[in-house]
Amino acid sequence: MKPRPCGCKGCRTCLICENQYGAAGLKLSLDKNKSYVYCPLCAKAWSGWDTNLYKEHPNHEGHSIEFPGVFILLDFITQEEENDLMTCIDEVPWDTSQSGRRKQNYGPKTNFKKKKLVLGKFDGFPQFSKYIQDRFNCVDLLEGYEVIEQCSLEYDPNKGASIDPHIDDCWVWGERIVTVNCLSDTALTMTPYKGDQSKYNLACAKEYPPTVLADGRIDLNYKSNEPSIFETSKPKEDRDVIVRIPMIRRSLAVLYGEPRYHWEHCVLREDIPERRVCIAYREFTPTYMANSSIGDEIRSQAKHFWDHTNKNNV
Repeated sequence: MKPRPCGCKGCRTCLICENQYGAAGLKLSLDKNKSYVYCPLCAKAWSGWDTNLYKEHPNHEGHSIEFPGVFILLDFITQEEENDLMTCIDEVPWDTSQSGRRKQNYGPKTNFKKKKLVLGKFDGFPQFSKYIQDRFNCVDLLEGYEVIEQCSLEYDPNKGASIDPHIDDCWVWGERIVTVNCLSDTALTMTPYKGDQSKYNLACAKEYPPTVLADGRIDLNYKSNEPSIFETSKPKEDRDVIVRIPMIRRSLAVLYGEPRYHWEHCVLREDIPERRVCIAYREFTPTYMANSSIGDEIRSQAKHFWDHTNKNNV
């Protein structure tokens, strides 16, 4: 089905196509009584729905659960850096996307259904964002992280922006999913995934080992005889709960392990009260790191940064 002028297609909608074309918005049924809010300060999830509950730390009330595989670093960028970053981002043309979003995507051309990857027009990243990638080197969990895709996503409340529950593709994108959150607070809403492993190429996660080991160390050496990340990251118990992860302004968030492979994440329309822009980063899977000539070509191109004001490579 062709995208509508707003960018939505299929079952995905925004306020524009819901109002102009009578498209029925997707109503996600969530039992808020089963919800827990992750606290980045104690690394536990506490019963409740409002993601501002983390601000009660250390005086949490109610029941808590463990939710491994989440890392949040507050104040990853300063307010001045955020202002400068957003000025530069808005100087680059935005492309329409689905569900009320706009995007600026820098990365190789991917076909997840056919498992095809080509360089396409990928020529590296804008120079104004280089310091963010450089700063990853100061985060232990991001040891050896090689950015292969960088995508700015804008969520506009006037368009009813959101993103449906999903798992990031597991054939080409690796374990550590990184996001830098700008302009306003929001939340990732996590729900357990019990569906077909062919969806999201989830079965591919049975073909490579974990990058983040159980003790927190990073292992970038691909070993085909090691237990897969899909198996080692399985939840220790089957829980019928929702976990809400605060995406705090100017923070860095990393998903890995269990929430990366066994939970879907979404951004609800109700959690976008103000304009929000996130910068999402992806790395290759270990199999692409180890055995792909096109992967090597893309990794080489990803080391280039260019001036967005004249598009000359530097």
